[in-house]
Amino acid sequence: MSTAATNIRTKLRKAARVILVGPPGSGKGTQSGRLLDHFKMSAISSGDILRENIRNRTPLGVEAESIIQRGGLVNDSTMVKLIVGELSKRGWVESRSTLTSGITATGALSIMGHESKHTRLATSNSPSSSFLLDGFPRTVGQAKSLDDEVDMNFVVNLDVPRDVILERIANRMVHVPSGRVYNMTWNPPKVLGIDDVTGEPLTRRPDDCPETFAKRLKAYDESTAPLLEYYDKVGLLWTVSGKSSDEITPQLDEEIMRRFG
Repeated sequence: MSTAATNIRTKLRKAARVILVGPPGSGKGTQSGRLLDHFKMSAISSGDILRENIRNRTPLGVEAESIIQRGGLVNDSTMVKLIVGELSKRGWVESRSTLTSGITATGALSIMGHESKHTRLATSNSPSSSFLLDGFPRTVGQAKSLDDEVDMNFVVNLDVPRDVILERIANRMVHVPSGRVYNMTWNPPKVLGIDDVTGEPLTRRPDDCPETFAKRLKAYDESTAPLLEYYDKVGLLWTVSGKSSDEITPQLDEEIMRRFG
């Protein structure tokens, strides 16, 4: 780790609870990894939490599995309960052991034996409680459900020109088993078409042709615009622009330090 990164990691004075929003191909994975490294955050993946609860046969996991098996989507309130339950387990929101109100076995908020969906839980402000929420929320309804329970405090919107994203996608190849991604322009494999680590062949994702991806970007813009508008209205949205991850990262690091350092 560089000295600069080490210095950054020692300067946060309060918890950053971050949501990262950006279109496919904008570099969310790269920025997430750098945030976790630079600021010693933890990644909270809604998908991982869901799968863990299903695997462990928790009450919410059984409920979610039943919905999925019927071909449905896990509802927003269930997903929020799963996330709040994970945060409570880590000690980042106050639980029943320390508050009269806390998390029940199902993850809902309970006050004197009665459930309430609209009393926000007390969140830890320790820098060690900083986390990046991955994969949730994706809609305004999900955002409102989350906001009822958890005091998120920073929403980052990655603004990357669409022509830059399409160029990235046209030059992208992946090693499917590991998820390693290469770009033939700025991050090529050592041997054309071959994964550096395993020597196995690289492939292109089926939907990585520019025409298909352009449709995905349009659909993303239409579905995400209301979410960005919501977070802008509540004063949490911050947009960072750049053509590359290396342009965006210094701006993002500086803003994190301004808000939480």
